[in-house]
Amino acid sequence: MRKPRDFDADLKALEARANQLKSRKQQQLGELVIATGADALPIEELAGVLLAAASTGTAPNASDRQTREGWRKAGAAFFQRGAKASASGADRGDGGAPPLTAGAQPAQGSGGAA
Repeated sequence: MRKPRDFDADLKALEARANQLKSRKQQQLGELVIATGADALPIEELAGVLLAAASTGTAPNASDRQTREGWRKAGAAFFQRGAKASASGADRGDGGAPPLTAGAQPAQGSGGAA
């Protein structure tokens, strides 16, 4: 005979995993803000920039697509620089985080384009 399934335990495990993933996502977003230098912006400006960027995600026209492609390229370049910096900085014990000065340039450039 099969063992009855404990749905309450399964549900609790799923909720714990969802909370863990949410916390990890929030931490990664915070680290990204810091790595790009965007933490120097006032919170209201940062929120406005993010809201403007998020709003272009719905029914983008041609110029929105060009803007988003520019953002994507700048982001990809940022992460590629970060990967090179983490490879060379792994011995420093900084966790491989890219230097803040390297990330500040794309954040300011993409902020002006938005």
